[in-house]
Amino acid sequence: MRVFVMFDLPTEYSDQRKEYRQFRKYLIKNGFIMLQQSVYCKLAVNSISSNLIIDNVKKNCPTEGLVQILTVTEKQFAKMEYLVGEMQKEYVDSDERFIEL
Repeated sequence: MRVFVMFDLPTEYSDQRKEYRQFRKYLIKNGFIMLQQSVYCKLAVNSISSNLIIDNVKKNCPTEGLVQILTVTEKQFAKMEYLVGEMQKEYVDSDERFIEL
């Protein structure tokens, strides 16, 4: 599963810009990958972990602006079409796990 966080936050005043930076840093620190300017995505192993991710985002959500969350399956995510540009390959984008004993 993928959890998308999309946001549009005000940045008119210094305290609003600070909240914007804190929220963005929270997302990056917690494993979200930037797909576009204000669209971040994180891989979730199952629905339980996606619910936990959503709860944590809600706890760290700014007080103003618009923040939206969308959860999609891997099959739905794989159907995403790129009209202009191409997929970023700067990060590991897999739910496979490797265990060395």
